[in-house]
Amino acid sequence: MRTFLLISMLLSYFCAKAQNSPAELSANLTKNCTTDKQKVSAIFNWITENISYKIRPFQKMPVIGNSHLRWARDYQTVFPDSVELEPLNERVSREVLWSRQAVCDGYAKLFTTLCTYAGIRSEIIVGYARGSLNKPTVKFGVNHYWNAVFFDNDWHLLDVTWASGYIDPKKKEFVKELDQNYFLSNPEKFIKDHYPDDPRWTLLPDTKIPDEFRYSPFRQRSFNKYHITAYYPSAGVINVTQGDTILIELEMNLSEDRKISPSELTDSTLFSYSASWIFLNPVKTDRRENGVKRCFYYYPVKSTQVNWLFLVYNNDLVLRYRVKVSDIRSTASL
Repeated sequence: MRTFLLISMLLSYFCAKAQNSPAELSANLTKNCTTDKQKVSAIFNWITENISYKIRPFQKMPVIGNSHLRWARDYQTVFPDSVELEPLNERVSREVLWSRQAVCDGYAKLFTTLCTYAGIRSEIIVGYARGSLNKPTVKFGVNHYWNAVFFDNDWHLLDVTWASGYIDPKKKEFVKELDQNYFLSNPEKFIKDHYPDDPRWTLLPDTKIPDEFRYSPFRQRSFNKYHITAYYPSAGVINVTQGDTILIELEMNLSEDRKISPSELTDSTLFSYSASWIFLNPVKTDRRENGVKRCFYYYPVKSTQVNWLFLVYNNDLVLRYRVKVSDIRSTASL
């Protein structure tokens, strides 16, 4: 019986490996589609039907007998015949197809990879996903991945992770249940629980401000990278009058000034997108005896058109504040 089980597992291993190519899967899923929307739908539906959310992302890999056959997280272990290291999205997609499990970044990377092979533009969006519409959090920052896809001359939003099902809190199990509300969603509805770190991906002409900004500035994806322990102002909305100067202070628990490479994921076009978006580098830094590093940012408010302040450190975006500027003339007349 044990021998039969081992043979069955080995057969499953090689069958799964043969089907583990994102390129082949994409081709099979879209071969009968006549429009890009049909291709996107076919890819989306296959992922929601076949990939489960990984409840325990760091659980031990199962070992069978003495063969040490396991769900390997190391790409070179699963695919030893690969000579060159493939792009990250490709490697993650192969791993997801192999294990049939993923967390949100795996879902998003697999969707984008399959779309790319189908000749469809897709972007991976990182940002904040609100678990409860009634419970704003002070830890307001990047915690989720989703996608934008381009067809019919327009961008569309979707979240294949949330569309796949939900976690039963009592049983601590993933329940598959398709939710079409997260497929090609209306941006006006999508923004209610999905807020991107790059505001352009709201796909809205006027970016709406989540309630969380009342409690905290938005923590960009590089926030934790620099061990930021405190910031002032603590609220994410700064109310000022034209002519005022904004002072922002960060504290970092960096034991030493070690060289950290800035993120390669930041889109450089972000910096010139709008005159209402201001990007600030620290004008002064100092270090206390306890090793805490302080960075100071200054901005003299010269225009009422300023909407956003992005704090930059080491060429990385770390925090974003919303600025509301009142006209000094209208204030004086009150």
